[in-house]
Amino acid sequence: MVEFAFLLVILGALALVLGPRLMRRRGPRGEMAQGTLLVTGVSPRPEAEGEQFVTISGVINGPTVNEHVVYQRMAVDIMNWPTMGQLIPVVYSPKNPDNWFFAPPTPPPVPPGPPVPPVPPVPPVPPPAP
Repeated sequence: MVEFAFLLVILGALALVLGPRLMRRRGPRGEMAQGTLLVTGVSPRPEAEGEQFVTISGVINGPTVNEHVVYQRMAVDIMNWPTMGQLIPVVYSPKNPDNWFFAPPTPPPVPPGPPVPPVPPVPPVPPPAP
């Protein structure tokens, strides 16, 4: 019985040491491609307010896919309800384009602040006389 427990401890230690190395070979996680979704179908807009479920079908074009047909149900705010024919920026997995979502909005550019007036040069102070 002790031998069996010792064998389990050794196998667990090997899994802890070798597991992350094997997972790294798969490639970096979170690798997403940017593309556009042409909305070809959308569920009707409900009368309710706030975030509601919408069913969207469309075609994704991007650097790794060309006109890949997608279909998904997701929660969307009523103010941002998609319409047919709309082009929406999306991010998707290059390995599985069916795994996509709307691209996060880009922050607006920061306007430059007021110009800083130049600082007048300070005249050198003469050394004290002896």
